[in-house]
Amino acid sequence: MIRIFSHYIPLNTLLVAIFELALLAILVALSVLVAAEFLGTKVNDSLVMTSVLLSLTIVFGMSAVGLYSQPGVEGWRGIIFRLPAAMVLGVIVFIPFQVFYFDSPLIEAEVLGVALMLGFAVIVLERSLVLRFTRLSWLRPRVLVMGTGSRANVVERLTQMDPRIRSFELLGFVPVKEQDHSVPERFLLPWDEHETLEQLARRYGATDIVVGIRERRGGGMPTNSLLECKLAGFRVTELSSFFEQQIGQIRLDSLNASWLIFGEGFRQNRLRTFNKRLFDIFASIGLLIVTLPIILLTALLILVTMGRPIFYRQQRVGQNGKPYSILKFRSMRNNAEVNGTPQWAIKMDPRVTPVGRVIRKLRVDELPQIFNVLRGEMSFVGPRPERPEFVEELSEKIPYYDCRHSIKPGITGWAQVRYPYGSSIDDAKEKLQYDLYYVKNHTLFLDCMILLDTVQVVLVGKGAR
Repeated sequence: MIRIFSHYIPLNTLLVAIFELALLAILVALSVLVAAEFLGTKVNDSLVMTSVLLSLTIVFGMSAVGLYSQPGVEGWRGIIFRLPAAMVLGVIVFIPFQVFYFDSPLIEAEVLGVALMLGFAVIVLERSLVLRFTRLSWLRPRVLVMGTGSRANVVERLTQMDPRIRSFELLGFVPVKEQDHSVPERFLLPWDEHETLEQLARRYGATDIVVGIRERRGGGMPTNSLLECKLAGFRVTELSSFFEQQIGQIRLDSLNASWLIFGEGFRQNRLRTFNKRLFDIFASIGLLIVTLPIILLTALLILVTMGRPIFYRQQRVGQNGKPYSILKFRSMRNNAEVNGTPQWAIKMDPRVTPVGRVIRKLRVDELPQIFNVLRGEMSFVGPRPERPEFVEELSEKIPYYDCRHSIKPGITGWAQVRYPYGSSIDDAKEKLQYDLYYVKNHTLFLDCMILLDTVQVVLVGKGAR
């Protein structure tokens, strides 16, 4: 993992993105030069800038459609179908630069077409190698876990549940005075009493040692052995930090209050607040301008098919627990909640109208929240705002739930793009683990990454109900 502005990015993803950016830039430059030689087209003075700019927009498109979210997981079908969409999106972003910011076209239309076809063929070929390249052992940490209790067992369970966790190789678990083991027996690593922890780690070729010991008093923590490993060059990581780096979560089942208090992150200051507010205003105005035709069309469809009201207002809990009224397009029939009793939204919810089902799938129903952002009640990116009735219940049943209210809620967020729509307490607990990661590490860089993922969620309709 590489940490960029407090956010962890897999090394293989970063290397692939940089390599493809350079590869596309070279292909664009070659296309321009070959076209000039055989077709007599003009070579722009800023050939390098043109190549890099077009390549950046295509890489942006590839990121937006999810081609960098899980390298190697989707396979050939995902690459073949998403790459053309990524290139179209990249060209759409590139065209305004070509039309409005330069006197003459940066690249002729026929040359652009050739460059895109060539780029598609080369990227598909290159990705066939990437599917193997991303699994090379030197790119993945080889992890040895100290402890065999329930906290340590979460590592093994997550390797089975989430493909993203395969960015590391689990070597096994080392018992440390535990009598009962929660991990599968095949993962237990015998530790000879005459062998040091450093020697054990070298014998198995470990690069990382993750401490998953629950009881640390009374000699439960082999402090001296871990210090020797640290000084010998091994990365020694606490379990909560390991999950934060690998899956972008702060796991509740491995968390303790001292880690939250004394660890890095959770920084709130005036400069960060000012920068985020400035970002919110510009992003909201930009989105409002771009989506104004969609907003007007949606309002008309709701008015024609469902009548008034067009908008739906509902109480939500904002920053520091302060309630506010959220604004959304109405997607459910009137009197959707019997006797006014709050209900979780469910899959194929019968209360949702036909038009409502479409706008919820495309997340268009969320667009009026732009006005909440402009009023300062919400941020563009942040935890999903919940209703006061649900917050009261969830705060009683889920530890650290109120931590998510230390910042403004958002139209989109880390939990929204990483986990499907929540409809239960278990879902709320899972999403809180992503929210805690965002609250701890939020920066403008992470906000931009989330916006890219949001484009992907909207395009494929992932997680909507």
